[in-house]
Amino acid sequence: MGWPAAQTGHHHNGGGGRYFLVSSHPPSVPPALASLTTPTTVNNAHRLGLAPIATPERLLLGPGPSNAHPVVLEALARSPIGHLDPLYIELMGEVQELLRYVWQTDNRLTIPMSGTGSAAMEATLANTVEPGDTVLVAVMGYFGLRLAEMAGRYRAEVITIERPWGEAFSLDELEAALQEHKPTILAMVHAETSTGVCQPMEGIGELCRRHDCLLLLDTVTSLGGVPLYLDEWKVDLAYSCSQKGLSCPPGLGPFTMGPRAELKLMNRQGKVPNWYLDVSLLNQYWGSDRVYHHTAPVNMNFGIREALRLLADEGIEASWARHRSNAERLWAGLESLGLELHVPAELRLPTLTTVRIPEGVDGKAFSRHLLDRHGIEIGGGLGVLAGKIWRIGLMGYNSTPENVDRLLNLLETELPAFRPSQAPLAAVGA
Repeated sequence: MGWPAAQTGHHHNGGGGRYFLVSSHPPSVPPALASLTTPTTVNNAHRLGLAPIATPERLLLGPGPSNAHPVVLEALARSPIGHLDPLYIELMGEVQELLRYVWQTDNRLTIPMSGTGSAAMEATLANTVEPGDTVLVAVMGYFGLRLAEMAGRYRAEVITIERPWGEAFSLDELEAALQEHKPTILAMVHAETSTGVCQPMEGIGELCRRHDCLLLLDTVTSLGGVPLYLDEWKVDLAYSCSQKGLSCPPGLGPFTMGPRAELKLMNRQGKVPNWYLDVSLLNQYWGSDRVYHHTAPVNMNFGIREALRLLADEGIEASWARHRSNAERLWAGLESLGLELHVPAELRLPTLTTVRIPEGVDGKAFSRHLLDRHGIEIGGGLGVLAGKIWRIGLMGYNSTPENVDRLLNLLETELPAFRPSQAPLAAVGA
């Protein structure tokens, strides 16, 4: 521009090489540059003056999340390292191997998706569903409906079969539906969080092989706390979450894909219509190549590594037995108090118990009372069970006899005040 050097200086703003001219006595500035030198007023309307975060102590006995193990919380607080650091790459392999252990699978493509359980749920469908594929969803609760909703977004022809919320499917029902609809994928929920039902899995995988369809299984509320044998059951795709039976905060979604599902992915006619969840790309990062895909949540993987390590130290069978023992203690205590369980004994989830709210009791008011006065969270019903049940979770670190007894004692002493007649409950253990 020919301005004297003494009157001007250069300042780089870090954005694509643009420089602003600054001077204590600038000459006449062309209109096009004037707007760049005119100061603007910062809008402070959304500026908050906050104290450092403080959270109350809660005992999370609802449908999730559960309390994270203290060792896991310590791991989350460690200083981050790079997502291509050799130490982190070693940790990735450990997480994959331990996920195979808790799922009882040899699946090569077993990874924690960077996202919550719903991201892993969507990944199973995004990678295997092509437009026009028939996806049969066995719906026995809220999360079966979510599977159907997601499958439709990938332009599948979605067909649903349904059972009342509190029941499970029989082999005969499933075989009849497979024969009639000839689906590409049968999607179902193993542990239905909305109802407390555990779907029996024996024989379903064989049915799917016989009818040439993939078996997709939701294990969100069963992984770590309920017996799971993916390979023995011939499950082709499964997903879960980090915040329930694994005792890690929410943020990762364990995902596994068997050989038959891999073949379906490899033979797609087009790209996976979801870049972030495309396993053919993620495999290059989690596989031997370690090609960058996205910046992984390294601290979350620190946490799940420790959660899985603790579970392996305990032993998966011991964890299953612990969850079962504590659930049976809860069931017996609830029934001794005169409360009615929603699910028949043979179908109950050890990780999530549904109990019917007594006639005349405001279920939300009592739940809020437990939270406000005692710092204990229990959940309410979803969908058709809203206002009709409480959902009590005993998952991972929280599945202890002490937590069971604490909740039963509060139900015994404080629920009577919420009953219309204020009739006393039966004594625990009577």
